[in-house]
Amino acid sequence: MTIELTVSPEVSAGIESKDDTRTALRFITCGSVDDGKSTLIGRLLVDSKSVLQDHLAGVMRQGETDLALLTDGLSAEREQGITIDVAYRYFSTESRKFIIGDAPGHEQYTRNMVTAASQADAAVVLVDATKLAWQDAGLELLPQTRRHTLLLQLLRVPSVVFTVNKLDAVADPALAFAHIRGALQAFANEAGVQTAAVLPISALKGWNVVEAGQHEAGWCGYEGPTLLQILESLPVTPRETELPLAFPVQWVEKFSSSSDTSQGRRVFWGRVATGHVGPGTHIKVLPSGQSAVVARVLNHARAPKTVSAGHSAGIVLDRELDVSRGDWIVAVPVPASAPADDDGFGDTPGSAWPATREINATIAWLDDEALVAGRVYWALHGHRWVKAKVKRVVERLNIQTLAREEASQLESNAIGHVELALQEAIPATPFQHSRALGSLILVDTSNHKTAGAALVR
Repeated sequence: MTIELTVSPEVSAGIESKDDTRTALRFITCGSVDDGKSTLIGRLLVDSKSVLQDHLAGVMRQGETDLALLTDGLSAEREQGITIDVAYRYFSTESRKFIIGDAPGHEQYTRNMVTAASQADAAVVLVDATKLAWQDAGLELLPQTRRHTLLLQLLRVPSVVFTVNKLDAVADPALAFAHIRGALQAFANEAGVQTAAVLPISALKGWNVVEAGQHEAGWCGYEGPTLLQILESLPVTPRETELPLAFPVQWVEKFSSSSDTSQGRRVFWGRVATGHVGPGTHIKVLPSGQSAVVARVLNHARAPKTVSAGHSAGIVLDRELDVSRGDWIVAVPVPASAPADDDGFGDTPGSAWPATREINATIAWLDDEALVAGRVYWALHGHRWVKAKVKRVVERLNIQTLAREEASQLESNAIGHVELALQEAIPATPFQHSRALGSLILVDTSNHKTAGAALVR
C-alpha cells in the first residue's frame, strides 16, 4: 500500500529553502492520555545527542532507558506514570534550536495544556494507534485528541503536526496509518484546522522521529520527511509589528539622579505587544485617556532605540502622567495635516485601539465548577486586572459533532461562546487580529484559580 505525501506544500518548501528557521521554535506535544508524548520528547533529546550520559543513566529502569522520565520530573508524575505539569526542555540541531513543552493529556490538566499552547509556534498532536479501532476506515478519534486540536485552533497555533504513534505495536501498521490518517484529515477538514503534516512514528523505537522509519524506505507507505525534519522547517509565530502600538505597562521606574537615560522622568517598562515605539510617537494612556508624546525609548540594555513587538522596552514620555502597572499605552493616529491645539499635540480624540466594556468571547472553561450567567470573575488582560461578570452563556461546541448547541452553562473542559461585562474598559480586539489584545484569563475571585481562557470574538 502506498499513501501520497502527507506534508503541506509550505512545509515541503521550508525543508528545501530553510527560510525562517534561524529563530528557536517553541512547540508542544499534546493529545490523549498515554499517547507517548513524554516518550517522544525523550526520543528527540536522545537521538539528537542532547542528553548527557549521567542523565541517561538516571532514567534506567530494569536495564532499559525510560524515555518518559527525561521530562516527567515531579515525584507524583514518576509515581503515577503520568504527566501533570508542563515540562520544558531545550535542544538544538545543526540548523535550529528548539524549546519543547510536554503538555499533560488528562482532562483535569487541560488548563496546563492551554497555558503551554498559548505561547507555542507549533504543536505535535500524538495519536496512539493501539487505542483506536484501526481496522475500521470510519474509526472515531479519542475525545481528548479532538479537544486538544480544537484548542490549538482557537489559540491560533500556526502549525499543527499529527503523528500516529505506536505503529510498531499493531499487526498491520500500513493499514492502521491509512485509516487513522483518514480520520484525522476528515476531522481537520470539518473543523477547519490547517495541518502541516500527518506522519507515522514509533517514539519508543525511534522510527521516523529523527531517523527514517524501520528498515526500508516507505514504512507504512510514507516516504516524506521525519518529524525532526518537519520541525526544522516550520515557521515561528510572526510578531505583530504591522499593527498600531499597544504597550502594557508592567513596571514603573522612578527617576534616578544617577542616570541620564530617563531625562529626569519616570520610565514605564514592559514588553511591546503590537507595533513599534520610538521617539515622537503620539500615545494615549488607557483607561485614563491622557495623551502625550514619547520622548525616549530604551531597549532591554537601557540603550536608546526604537523597539518593536515582542521585545522589552522602557518608555519615557514628554510630560508627567499618572501611569501605573496594568495601564495600556496605545498609539494615537494623528493626521499629518492636523492643526496643533493648545497643548501642541493636534486633535487626538481617540486611540488606534478603542477600549470597550462589552466582550463577546470564545472560552475554554477549565474550572471544576461550571460557568453560569451572573458569576463574577477577575479578568486579566495584559497586566490589568478588572472584574468581569458573565452576562450570558450563548452556546457550547460539541467536540464530537462540532455542532454549536444552545447552553445555559459550561462544564469543565467545555468550549463555548459567552458574553462578558467588564467593570472597566480595556483595549480588547478580536483574537484573530491580535493574540496579545484579544486574549483574557478569568480567575476565580475566591480561590484565585485560573477558571478559563477567553478569546475575543
